[in-house]
Amino acid sequence: MKLGIAGTRRVATVVLTSGAVLTTGIITAPAQATTPARATAGAPAQAQDLAAAAKKPSVTAKGGYVMNSGTGKSLYTKAADTRRSTGSTTKIMTARVVLAQKNLNLNRKVTIQKAYSDYIVRNTASSARLIVGDKVTVRQLLYGMMLPSGCDAAYALADTFGSGSTRAARVKSFIGKMNASAKSLGLKNTHFDSFDGIGKGSNYSTPRDLTKLARDAMDNTTFRSIVKTRSTKQKTVTSSGGYRSMNWTNTNPLLGGYSGALGVKTGSGPEAKYCLVFAAQRDGKTVIGTVLASTSSANRTKDAKKLLSYGFAG
Repeated sequence: MKLGIAGTRRVATVVLTSGAVLTTGIITAPAQATTPARATAGAPAQAQDLAAAAKKPSVTAKGGYVMNSGTGKSLYTKAADTRRSTGSTTKIMTARVVLAQKNLNLNRKVTIQKAYSDYIVRNTASSARLIVGDKVTVRQLLYGMMLPSGCDAAYALADTFGSGSTRAARVKSFIGKMNASAKSLGLKNTHFDSFDGIGKGSNYSTPRDLTKLARDAMDNTTFRSIVKTRSTKQKTVTSSGGYRSMNWTNTNPLLGGYSGALGVKTGSGPEAKYCLVFAAQRDGKTVIGTVLASTSSANRTKDAKKLLSYGFAG
């Protein structure tokens, strides 16, 4: 299908959902999310949560881990060091590698390639619906990757920040950076073979490792701002020089659904089942954790809420 827009400076608005397959492409424009302010929760909600967290909770997830982000103290473990497929929670590391680049220019424009849209269609992957030929900033690609979980945005970032004369070489180089970062963080049970979690079987991590990764990533103000954003309106430059504006919605149900939620990232897949890396803050205490291989999207949310409340009660 020919991609493009007739006329110049025409604006189209599209509302995206996670898991949508790329058919028409999307754009992004830097909706400037603000650095999350300290969250406050109403007393009734907190009392309810604490009462529910009086004893160690039972969760459907096969693996789980929670820590006090400020102290690093473990608050909950369940098969915390068992390696499992991670789905799109992999994109936390993709974002970290990009944000760690020296002299990073978040306003640098990247031209969307047909290879990115073909990849989405071929893998029936979640998409930011980026349109071939559009010029999208690095910041926008990060939003497109972390909110609607766009694998096309992740591909564009890997292609842009890897090294090599071919796309394949650049992607391989970028994944190498992901694994080098995992090693530098001491994530001994983590390995990446893809930039988005759609790997060949050797893309894995553990609840403990993913929590440590997220804790590190949350030290970056840009990362924190992005993952806490519930929805954003973005604008990009089309191949004809016009503009396209889009709406992206975060796949993380804890945002707006759990008092004090800060992010971080959902994930799913045939092997991964349903995953969620999560963080929340109340009364100056930040709790961060991970559930892997929950039985459904609804249950991973329930699992995360239980573990957060348990963490705040501890």
